[in-house]
Amino acid sequence: MLKRLACLTLLVCAPLCAAPQAAQAGTLSVEHGRLQQLASDPFWISLGHYQQTRLGGWRSYVDDPRFFLADNGAHDPQAELSATLAAIKAPVGDAQQHAQCVYPARTRWLRDQLHLRDLPTVDCSEFKAWFKDVAPDSTVLIFPAAYLNSPSSMFGHTLLRIDPASARANNTTLLSYAINFGAYIEGMDNSILYAWKGLAGGYPGLFSMVPYQEKLSEYRSLENRDLWEYRLNLSTVETERMVEHVWELKQIRFSYFFFDENCSYRLLELLEIARPGLKLTDQFDLTAIPTDTVKAIKAAGLVEKTEYRPSRERELLSRAEPLDPDEQQWVLAISADTARLQDAAYQSLPAARRALIQDAAYRLERYRANGQARDSQAAQRSFALLQSINRNPPPALQIEQPGLPEEGHESRTWQLGVGSRDDKAFAEYGLRMAYHDLNDNAYGFPLGAQIEILQLKLRQYEGNEWHLQRLDLATIRSMTPRTELLKPWSWQVAGGLERVPGKHGDQTLVSHVNGGAGGTWQLDDNLLGFALGTVRVEHNNDFAAFVAPAAGFDTGLLWRNPLGNLSLEAKGDYFTNGEVRRSISLNQQWEVSRNLGLRLTAQRDFSHLGGPQNEVMLQARWYHY
Repeated sequence: MLKRLACLTLLVCAPLCAAPQAAQAGTLSVEHGRLQQLASDPFWISLGHYQQTRLGGWRSYVDDPRFFLADNGAHDPQAELSATLAAIKAPVGDAQQHAQCVYPARTRWLRDQLHLRDLPTVDCSEFKAWFKDVAPDSTVLIFPAAYLNSPSSMFGHTLLRIDPASARANNTTLLSYAINFGAYIEGMDNSILYAWKGLAGGYPGLFSMVPYQEKLSEYRSLENRDLWEYRLNLSTVETERMVEHVWELKQIRFSYFFFDENCSYRLLELLEIARPGLKLTDQFDLTAIPTDTVKAIKAAGLVEKTEYRPSRERELLSRAEPLDPDEQQWVLAISADTARLQDAAYQSLPAARRALIQDAAYRLERYRANGQARDSQAAQRSFALLQSINRNPPPALQIEQPGLPEEGHESRTWQLGVGSRDDKAFAEYGLRMAYHDLNDNAYGFPLGAQIEILQLKLRQYEGNEWHLQRLDLATIRSMTPRTELLKPWSWQVAGGLERVPGKHGDQTLVSHVNGGAGGTWQLDDNLLGFALGTVRVEHNNDFAAFVAPAAGFDTGLLWRNPLGNLSLEAKGDYFTNGEVRRSISLNQQWEVSRNLGLRLTAQRDFSHLGGPQNEVMLQARWYHY
């Protein structure tokens, strides 16, 4: 309250000292109205990261009290505005801690809006040095594509690269800085704990401004993710405005949630500050999938150019692709021991083939070194391979650009199906909040990727009999093929409610958690085969024990064909209580359009509790956000 009174006094006292009392009151009313107007301005709301609550009040996404100058600033934009006005006019003590230095974006905006000419002069040397080092001129949105073997990366990610004026002319973007928002993780949480905390908001989120080269190395090398660069048409002034606000957010904590208040959502907020009037965050009430935010940015007319940068893993696999199995064995041999370069058998190979082999070996050696401490022997092997490459250089590596990720299907899916189970007709109604399964429309997605969040399916049988068929909390499957050079594990994890064969030939609703690991192999250009061992824990009212564990298998084929994606899958679960459950299923998706698909499903279930059950269904799937 004192801060608000001080602010009003500073605004109105000096010009009104000699004015009549009535005039002072009138001007005070005008100034108070102006404060209310500014406090509700969309730009001020963006600077405070405020969101209007359902009851009409305000709350800020910022969880850190250090960000606010007013005691109730997290819930009162006008109180925070008044406190900011008072603070930027306050006498100068410690210059670097003065509000003008701590809040440069707020200061600039209030100076422009209120034509403030009497602010104290403050030498914000730390901010000026940082701002000069960043030298913001233009902005590029970076989208590291999804990487199947990292749970934290399966949705993809976004960050902003801030280029100085010289970056494009001199091709020095590696010297630029990147704005990143991410979960702050202390310690070494395993993948399951990481996923759970990310879903539940167990990590704080922080903005950071780091050298772009560090992030490029992290995403292209350590996580082996392709990069898409979207040059935005933000002006220099707009880029500077955004960077000033990033200074205000250093070490300021937000809540972090994987599916809404995540990296992509926070960057949309920054873009709304860069260009006031953009309404990007309004589109993401429930989830903010990175690809969807890229679509929103593109739809807003912000993208002027797109570039693709393949990962080191893709470069390695592309170089090794034309090599036959014997030649790939040579890659492994000479990458492990460069003395083999002098073997008579190797030297007898045509020079053109040796050029491909040794280039692939060098790329493999560098791939293995990613994230590892420097090894002098590995460095010597790399140097020897480079010398051999210089003597016999390979042709330039040509990598076909994959489909643009933002041009894939939308992330939310409505489902309507009709079918029959053991000659009993049904209609099925479904909704999946996100994102993609093995059979969904394929463009922009790798074969073998599945990540589904919050899927509900209801069935209406003959006689108006309704059943909850399944409620999936999360289903994640990563079927990355193994090669001669790289041998990643395939894995899957799922949990929720589903109906399984029960006693007397009916179905019973059970809760379960299951997972598995194994391998996937590339059988042809568009054909994968996979085999996994699985474990399952289930609560089933047909069982005597409260929970029952099971071990099993999951194997099948994935085929990308002219119609869409086909899967043929066989599963088995062998419970410790004697129950054996097996199934075989066939799913074929017909891609009618980008956001419309038809899926034919046929399945046969076997269970010791009852006889075999057959099911067939035709389903329409509409993808939208």
